[in-house]
Amino acid sequence: MIIIPDDVLASMKLPEKDKERFLKVELAIALYQRGILSMGKARKLAEMSKWEFIEELARRKVERHYTIKELEEDIAFAKGSE
Repeated sequence: MIIIPDDVLASMKLPEKDKERFLKVELAIALYQRGILSMGKARKLAEMSKWEFIEELARRKVERHYTIKELEEDIAFAKGSE
């Protein structure tokens, strides 16, 4: 569990309801970009679908770590099989 001091949370210029989601996405992107989390784990932290996460990476110009396994999954998906 990460504990963020109340004064830090209060100083964030975001609506209260958006703060947790914002922090999760920021952390997920940063950890993915540094190679600390895989895409699957990072998007789970960000609570995003695979495609939402990929789009967010593109918006931020974060290079995607594309593995052989992901390529195989994409090829299988394109062929209509799993």
